[in-house]
Amino acid sequence: MYSTVPCMKYNNGLMVRSSHEVVMEVPLAVFVNGRHALTAMVSPTMLEEFVTGFLYTERIIRKLEDIESLHIEESRERNIDKNRDKSGKIDVVSPLSVNVLTKDPFSIMLSGKTVLSGCGGDASYLDSDRLPEIHSDLVTDVSTIKNIMKETLVSDLHTRTGGIHIVGLFEPEGKICVIEDIGRHNALDRAIGYGLRHGVDFSRTIVTCSGRLSSEMVRKCLMANIPIIASRGATTTLAISMGEQAGLTIIGFVRSQKMNIYTGAERILNSE
Repeated sequence: MYSTVPCMKYNNGLMVRSSHEVVMEVPLAVFVNGRHALTAMVSPTMLEEFVTGFLYTERIIRKLEDIESLHIEESRERNIDKNRDKSGKIDVVSPLSVNVLTKDPFSIMLSGKTVLSGCGGDASYLDSDRLPEIHSDLVTDVSTIKNIMKETLVSDLHTRTGGIHIVGLFEPEGKICVIEDIGRHNALDRAIGYGLRHGVDFSRTIVTCSGRLSSEMVRKCLMANIPIIASRGATTTLAISMGEQAGLTIIGFVRSQKMNIYTGAERILNSE
């Protein structure tokens, strides 16, 4: 997930030769039924979960059983420390490839997407009239939201690199998984894919996030019927509008004794 690379560090007037841990970023090409569906820049871990979650939130599959086969091809060793020449420079990592066959051979993307590792990248077209509504009777409280956010943000990788997003998937009873990736969209797809592969009832779950809640993050929760999403960071007006229309609870700025509940406040009880 990270590699130690050389750098020059400036500190209080001094310039010294040093090193620093940097997160890994690799291109992943996904082919569905022989057709290119996606190229994503991802962290090189839990790739099956990422692809499964992406196919689900894009409605290429409706359930895990719709996947006939999923095969990952590694073009070469992914350990970046082994991809250095004698000068110490890092080689460009060759793309990884995932080939997916679905039971419906006509289930494909309209066109190939490119998802970047940053906060931008490509997003699905949003037609607010066609977004699914949340169906869930889940109710929780502010103490639970604060506790699971705190649990989400414990990350040795973030402490080392400062360059990672974190997404958690929780039930009221506790953690299902916490996922780290260079992109928060990737991390959410991976968490949803993990849930699919472990038979999770998404209507009883809460998503936590270290970064901004965008319309695309909201859309993915709606597709999976996840009723609550909370973040340490901000949200956007479009995300709030979508959440309000679809019945999704959106919470931002969960920090210490504070949080902003933008939509669906009826799901969050004040137990303190």
